[in-house]
Amino acid sequence: MPVCSIFLLSLKTSIPAFLAATRATSPRLDPLVTAKVIRWIITPTALSKEPLLSPPSPWHILLILPDALTILPEHLQGLIKNQWSVQAGIPSKLISTFTSTNHKLLRPSPTDIPPLTGSMVNPQTATSAQGLELTDELRDWISIGEGPKGAVSMLNLLSFKPGMKDRYLAYGKAFAESIGSNRGGVAKIVGKMALAHYPSLEHFADMLAGEDYQAVNKRFRVGSLRDTCILCTSEIDVEVLGGFKANL
Repeated sequence: MPVCSIFLLSLKTSIPAFLAATRATSPRLDPLVTAKVIRWIITPTALSKEPLLSPPSPWHILLILPDALTILPEHLQGLIKNQWSVQAGIPSKLISTFTSTNHKLLRPSPTDIPPLTGSMVNPQTATSAQGLELTDELRDWISIGEGPKGAVSMLNLLSFKPGMKDRYLAYGKAFAESIGSNRGGVAKIVGKMALAHYPSLEHFADMLAGEDYQAVNKRFRVGSLRDTCILCTSEIDVEVLGGFKANL
C-alpha cells in the first residue's frame, strides 16, 4: 500500500506566495490535496494532542502528498514557522483516480449536489462535538456564515481500539451507501486517515443533525475509536489560484 504524507503548516508568508514556491521546485511538489485550514470539529484527546492543538502559530495550510516524506524541500523551510506531519497508507487505486475524482467534486454541476434532507428543522444536538454530533456552537458558526461558502474537506485522523476496525468499516460502508452520500458526502481518501468531502458546511451539519446518521455513528463509529480528530479545511485549486473562491 503506498504511503502518503500529511503536513500541517504555519506559514511566515501568504498562502499564495507559499504555493507559488511549491510550484517552483524541481522536481515540482505536486500534492494530492492543498487546503486552507478552517477549524477543528473534533480535537484529539491523546494522539499528538499538544503539537496539533498548541502550535506556536495557528495552522494555515494542509498538504497531502503522494510520497513518503518526513520533511518538505529545504527551499520551502524558510517560509514555514511550524510544521507537523504524519504518514499513512492509502490504497493505490484511490491515488490513481484521485485527481480526476476530486476535480469533479470541487466543480460540481448544480444537479450533482443533493438537497438538504431537512434534519436541521428539528436537529439533534449535543453539548460536545467530540462524538461527531451537532452542537449549538457549531450550528451557530455555520449559520452566521463564518466558514467557507462552498465545498469543505474534513481531515480525519484515526486510531482504532484493538479489534474494532471492522466496526468502523461498517460505519464507512453506511456512509458511502446512505447516511453520508445522501448529503453529498464522499470519502475521497480512506486508510489510517480519511478525507471526507461535503458540498457545503450546511450538508455536513444536515448529516450530523440526522437521526439516521447518529444511529449509525453511535452504533459503529464512536465505540471503535481510541482517539480521533477532525479538521475542517477548504481545498485550494492551485491551477486557478488567482481567482479561487476561498479567502486566502
